Amino acid sequence: MRILVVGGSGLIGAHVVDVLRERGHEVTTVARSAQPGVDHLLDMEVAPADELRKVLTGHDGVVYAARTDEQRALRKPIHPQFRRDIVEPVVRLFAAAREEGLTRGVVMGSYYTYWDRLHPELRLTERHTYIRCRVEQATEAREAAGPGLPVAVLELPFVFGRAGDRLPNWAPALDGWARSRSPLLAPTGGTAVTSARAVAEVAADALEQGSGEDIPVADENLRWGEMLERIATAAGRPRKARRLPAAVVRAALKLGGGLQALGRKESGVNPSHLADVLLADLFIEPASGKPLDAAIRETFEERPAARAGA
Repeated sequence: MRILVVGGSGLIGAHVVDVLRERGHEVTTVARSAQPGVDHLLDMEVAPADELRKVLTGHDGVVYAARTDEQRALRKPIHPQFRRDIVEPVVRLFAAAREEGLTRGVVMGSYYTYWDRLHPELRLTERHTYIRCRVEQATEAREAAGPGLPVAVLELPFVFGRAGDRLPNWAPALDGWARSRSPLLAPTGGTAVTSARAVAEVAADALEQGSGEDIPVADENLRWGEMLERIATAAGRPRKARRLPAAVVRAALKLGGGLQALGRKESGVNPSHLADVLLADLFIEPASGKPLDAAIRETFEERPAARAGA
C-alpha cells in the first residue's frame, strides 16, 4: 500500500513511517516544518482542499499523527481555537481523502475519549475543552470520510519513546524533576502507558485490516508513583515516590483553575475539574503486557551529547 503520514516528522509519526516501511509499504510524509525525511511541507491548519488533494493523490491510506498541546492556557473562549487545531484539519483531510478515493485511515487520538465512553458521569466533554474536541475530531473525521473510507481512532495514553531528538511533549518537565534533588510526590490513581513503537504497530495493523474502530492502546497500567519511580531510575536518580494526599491535589488544582479564571484563561484540560481524572485509575483493559523499560530508558536516559556539554 501507499500511505501518507501527516506529522511524519514527530515522535509517533516517525515510528509509524518506520514500521510501515519495515512491512513493505510505500510511505510519503507531510509536516509543517522542514526535517530530514519530510517529503511535503504543509500547514494542516490552513491548507486548502486542493493542496490536500495533491499530496493525497495516488495513496491508499492516510495517518494523521500531528501533535497538539492540551495544557496550554488560552484566552476564553478556547473552544474555537482548539477546534481549529484538533478538529478542522482532520475534517478537511478526510474529506479530501474521500474525494481522492483513499480506502483507509488512522487518527492518533486520546484515551480520554475511551474514558468518556466508560464514565459519562465524569462529564469530561462538558468540563474539558480538549476532550470535547477529541470526541468531535473522531466523530467528524468519520463523517467527512464517509462509509467507503473507514477511519480507526487510536486512543492513546502516555506514550514513551524517542525518534531522534523528538520526545513526548510532557517528558522535559518530568526529566528535570527526576534529575533534581526534589522528592518524588505522587497522588493516588494511575494511568495506562505505551510506547511510540507499539502505537506504530497498532496503526499499521489498523491500516492493513481497513479498521474503522476505536482502538484503546496500552502496554502497561501504572500507578503514578510507580511511573515516577521508573522515570527517576531511567534518569539515573532512583528513589521512592511519596504519597501526595488527595486533599492537597484537589486544593492545588482548584487554585490553579481559579487563577486561570481570574486571568480569563482556560486550559484544554481544566484544572478546576482535573482532580476527578488525576486521582482515578485511568487504566485500559486489557493491556498488551509488553514491557516498557526500554522505551522509558530511551525517553529519559542521559544522552552522550548532554554529558559532553555538562
